Amino acid sequence: MTSRELDAAGVDDPRLRDAYTRCRRINARGGATYFLATRLLSPAQRPAVHALYGFARYADDIVDDLDPSKTVRRRTRDLHDLDTTVREALATGRSDHPVLAALADTAARYRIDPTHFSAFMASMRMDLTTTDYPTWSDLRSYMHGSAAVIGLELLPILGTVVPTAQAAPHAASLGIAFQLTNFLRDIGEDLDRGRIYLPADLLTTHGVDRELLQWCRRTGHTDARVRDALREMIGLTRGIYRHAAQGIPLLDQRSRPCVHTAFILYSAILQHIEAANCAIIGHRTVVPRPHKAAIALAGLARSTACRARHAGMSGPRPKAPTTVEGVLREDRPLVAQPSASAAAPGME
Repeated sequence: MTSRELDAAGVDDPRLRDAYTRCRRINARGGATYFLATRLLSPAQRPAVHALYGFARYADDIVDDLDPSKTVRRRTRDLHDLDTTVREALATGRSDHPVLAALADTAARYRIDPTHFSAFMASMRMDLTTTDYPTWSDLRSYMHGSAAVIGLELLPILGTVVPTAQAAPHAASLGIAFQLTNFLRDIGEDLDRGRIYLPADLLTTHGVDRELLQWCRRTGHTDARVRDALREMIGLTRGIYRHAAQGIPLLDQRSRPCVHTAFILYSAILQHIEAANCAIIGHRTVVPRPHKAAIALAGLARSTACRARHAGMSGPRPKAPTTVEGVLREDRPLVAQPSASAAAPGME
């Protein structure tokens, strides 16, 4: 976390500054796409977003730690202890925990509903014992806690131009759309952990079961039945993206470039899965770096234009970064002049 960001957010306590900095490192290490989009927010907003992500990743790492000595019983105990500590931190607005200190401060500053964190922890506990989901409804119930509440937690930080309740359903859909995209991208890795995040009834309709998916993972091939099932899942996911997109104009203008960019980056993953004919179980689908850079730079141009309008800036602006690394650099403000070469498809 840069001093500029922490100063802009009004975080003065050295202990809290360390906690926010730790959360930012977790974000940068664990979610390149998400972190890239976060850089398009104003400096004052970024620490709070990193705090939310840092907590979510910290809990997720307890569940997905590949250390074979970490039994389900041990992970259950660790999650229970974390849940207890989270509840105490949210109730008091402070914590000595190196990650939860930032979370408690963020939740208090933005008055985030504590039930969102309880729902998240409930879904994390499900991951320890639930290995598949019989129906779409069952999967949606899981995703409410694991994804929808993330969108709801972010709303107070992003800000809205309408009552929060009007934007909330779209924010929840955005979280779900992003997670479904991750599920489709990570089918193979999830299989390695013994989990399937696809509704069993949808798979059965296409003649797909766990054994067939495991065969695809083992051989690197994708059966036609699996491709058909994944195409249907992609169609469902795109429908949720369409609902989520309706919420972007409801956000504070300064937050729209960030969310818009994340929307396009995650949508690109779906496009690449489909372009690969859904043959993705043997390997992880990755958006090519030049494509990702073009999307990020277009978002940067939008972000700069929004900030300039908000601040009443005029006159020439510094030259825009031309690489992803330029966007991610911590030692420079994110300012750029819009460029036709940085254009990317999406909503304005």
